[in-house]
Amino acid sequence: MCLGIPGEVLSIEQNAAGIAMGKVRFGGVVREVCLAYVPDVRVGDYVIVHAGFALSVLNEEEANEVFEMLEQISALAGTDSEGNG
Repeated sequence: MCLGIPGEVLSIEQNAAGIAMGKVRFGGVVREVCLAYVPDVRVGDYVIVHAGFALSVLNEEEANEVFEMLEQISALAGTDSEGNG
């Protein structure tokens, strides 16, 4: 199973090989991500990232839905681990 995480594109640059790379923010963490698979991405867009590659573009509403689901999963995981201690 693969898990892609949404992040906001903060900047876009071409690396020395001419590949589109970008700074993407995941909450409070910023990482460099390959944007080669999403050639139409723009600064401010949200992308789904897996293993350092942006795989698709989301709008802000879709990204917020994913953030909410991840928070719910995290809350359920926290509840479950408390019951098993």
